Order: sequence, then C-alpha cells, then structure tokens
Amino acid sequence: MSLVLGGLLTWVLVRDLELQGVQDQLDRGVITATAQVKHEECFTRPAAVLPGAATCRLDVPVDFEDRLSSIVVPTLSGNRLLLLDAQRRVVYDSGGTDMFTTTIAITPSARVANVGEARTTLGGQPYIAAGVRIAPARDPLAVTFVVLAQPQAFAASAAAGDLAGRLLEAGGAALVVAMLLVLLVSRSLTGPLTQLAGAAEDIAAGNYSRRVGIRGSDEIGMLGAAFDRMAEAVERARKTQRDFLANVSHELKTPLTSLIGFSQALVDGSLWSETDRARAATIIHEESERVLRMAQELLDLARVEAGSISLHITAVDLRGQLEQELEMIRPRAKKRGLELNLDAPKTIPPVAADPERLHQILDNLLDNAVKYAPEGTPIRISALSNISGVEVIVANPTAAHKPDPERMFERFYRADPSRSVAAGGVGLGLSISRELAAAMKGRLWADFDGAGELRLHLLLPAARQPDDARVKPPAAVEPVSKAS
Repeated sequence: MSLVLGGLLTWVLVRDLELQGVQDQLDRGVITATAQVKHEECFTRPAAVLPGAATCRLDVPVDFEDRLSSIVVPTLSGNRLLLLDAQRRVVYDSGGTDMFTTTIAITPSARVANVGEARTTLGGQPYIAAGVRIAPARDPLAVTFVVLAQPQAFAASAAAGDLAGRLLEAGGAALVVAMLLVLLVSRSLTGPLTQLAGAAEDIAAGNYSRRVGIRGSDEIGMLGAAFDRMAEAVERARKTQRDFLANVSHELKTPLTSLIGFSQALVDGSLWSETDRARAATIIHEESERVLRMAQELLDLARVEAGSISLHITAVDLRGQLEQELEMIRPRAKKRGLELNLDAPKTIPPVAADPERLHQILDNLLDNAVKYAPEGTPIRISALSNISGVEVIVANPTAAHKPDPERMFERFYRADPSRSVAAGGVGLGLSISRELAAAMKGRLWADFDGAGELRLHLLLPAARQPDDARVKPPAAVEPVSKAS
C-alpha cells in the first residue's frame, strides 16, 4: 500500500514537471517557428522570370498555406502550428480546418519574454500552447499570433514512459529492502517470543528454575524481565509451599505418634496400673490440644493472608489491655522466676484495633518472652506514643541460641531447633501476629538493643476521635494461639 501511494504521488509530481517542461519547450520552439513563418511570408520572384520589383504579399493566400504545410510544419517535431488573427481566431491549422474561427486565449508567460501561453481544447483534446505576436501587415492571411501546440496526452505519455521504468526499479529495490527489514524484525520478535513460550511451557511442567534472560529497554526486553521476576516469585512460592507442607508434616508427626501409641496401649490393655492409664490419658489430652491449636493457627494464618478475617476496629484502652494480659501470663512467668515490669503512662491514648485480635497479638508476644527468656531474668513491657501512633515494646534477655530478628516471623521458625513442640510451640504465633498487625494498619518487627536484649515492637494507629468513640475496656476473650 505504501509503495502504491508513493508511486501515485510520484506520478502526479512527475506529470506536473513533465507538463511544465513541455510548456518551456513550446515557449522556446514557438520563437523558431515564428521566424520560419515570417520567412515564408514573402515570395520573391526571380528577375529573370518576372522582371520588375518583387512583392511580398501573395495574390493567392493558399500558396502561403501550402508553403507552411510543406516547409515549416515538417520541422516542428509533430507539434501543431496555428495562426490567429487579431481577434485570436484560428485562420490556419496544420491539423485541419475543423478549428477555424475557434478562439484561443493567450496569456503572457512569466518565464519567457514576448511569449504567451495557453491551455486549450482542440477537437475535444486538451493542448498545451505557446504563441508569439507578429505584425500582420505583410502576412498574406493577416496573422497576428503564431501558436505552437502539443497534445497534453503526449506529455503524460512521455512522463509515464519515463517514470514506469524508474518506478519499477525503485519498487523492486524497495520491495527487497522491505522484505529484508520484515525478516529482521520478525526474527527479532518471534525469537524472544518463542523463547518465552518455551520457558512458560517449562514452568507449567514444573521446571521453576527456568529463566529467559531477555533484557533490553524495548517492550520485548521489559516482557523478558517481567517474566523472569514472575518465574522467581513462582519458584519462591513453590519452595515456601513445599517447606510449609514439610514443616506441617513434621510438627504433626510427634503428637500424632503419641496419640496413636498411648491410645493403642489403652485399647490393648498393656497399661495395668491406674497411674499409667491416667498418665496416658493426660498425654493424649495434651497432644490433642496441641494438634487442635496447630490446626486453629493454620486456619487463622490462611484467613489473614486471604484477607477474609473479620475485624471490628474500635478504640481500645491499651494500658488496661496490657495490665490484663500481664495478669493472665504472670503465673507462667512466676514458675520460671521471671519478673514482669510494665511501663505505660496513664496518658497513653487509646488505639484503633480489634480487641480480640489485639489480645491475640499481645498474648503471643508475652508468651514468646516467657518461653525464651532465661530463668530469673526480667521482662520489660513499655508503651509510648509518637507521631506514628502508639508503640508497645516487649524486651527480654535471650539464651545461648539468639533468634534472627529477620526470620522470627517466618512460619515454623525456632531459634533452637532442638526444642520440642511442647516446649517451643509450632512456630506460627508470631507469623499470625504480624499479619494481624498489618490487617489493623499497624506494624510488628523485632530487633536487639545495645545490651543484647530482644525487643518486639508493635506499632498501632491511635484512635482518631477518642472523645467520641467509646473506649472498650479489656474483656475476657476466648483462648487463642500461643507464640512460637
């Protein structure tokens, strides 16, 4: 289509140039033709034939016309010779007598002096013409204008003939170049796309380590980089899923083994004493509670990550909530000789949180500190208000196995892998707590202070209108998941 449009435009431009060139030739040629016509105006009789003074005006104008037709017209290269009288009417036409008395309007040329130009129609065919004025005194036909004309179709045909070969050459060269460009472009596009399609098939087949390595600033390069990022995310997700399933299987194996063993002992009667049967029943009950707690934690984690957990945000008295949590966990801390210290000013503003979920987070943080702090050490709980909201900090010394603050919130993470499930939990409490804090537009993170103590930070937004909102007091809540 581009070649066709380009050819048509070129044809129009070349035709106009050809017509202008024909007009210039006629402008120059009519001057020569005028001189020839004027030369034939006088017929000088030889003195030997007819003595006396010679005359320039013929008695019979047809002799003048015969001389024009036989002498002048053959030298005009096929152009048409017309002679006009003072009224610009045709009185002589080398093409015949049909156009006699036809009027031709002649306008002065802007390029050649003393030459006029005209576009006229002769015999239903458009002509290009040029004319020169002469003195009619000596002309046998009283001619005022000598006009040289050429059919416009001749100029168009000449332009077409001259242009056709060049257009074919240019079109052929352009076609070859276009085919080469199309081949190069198609290879540059289809090659990476084929590579991307193959990589997608590999990933669909389970080869999650496949990468395409296509880079660049164009769309294909951006697509290749996005594909590699997607493949890396899929590989991480699959690894996390495999690790999650392996951890769940490992964590369930110990309590289920205990349940099966002790229940089988009760069934087959191998436990003879009442004390052994009571101990077996107690172990079965404790292990069943652990399995139930793990299932509940997994369900909570799935709900939080899926965004399907329901939250009822209200203004909560944070100081009162902390005091209640400390009372609930104090018996366990006393068994290990731990000291619980609370530093929370009465001016701490209420926080915007779900009371039940806030209780779950604080219980996990305090339970984590009680489990992992060395015996006889203090646990400090503080609350402070800043421009970002209200922050709760739970700080405690650590044992020989220091936890990694960046990994503490991973599922099933334990600083000491040798600790049992009963002693250390299943490692989901902090993961759930972080997700719950984010769901309440807060943040949960861990670090170490200058003294080497582990600090867990919980940042929650302050209630927007504490005076208008009813500050919900601490209330009894259902048992929740314990920390890792």
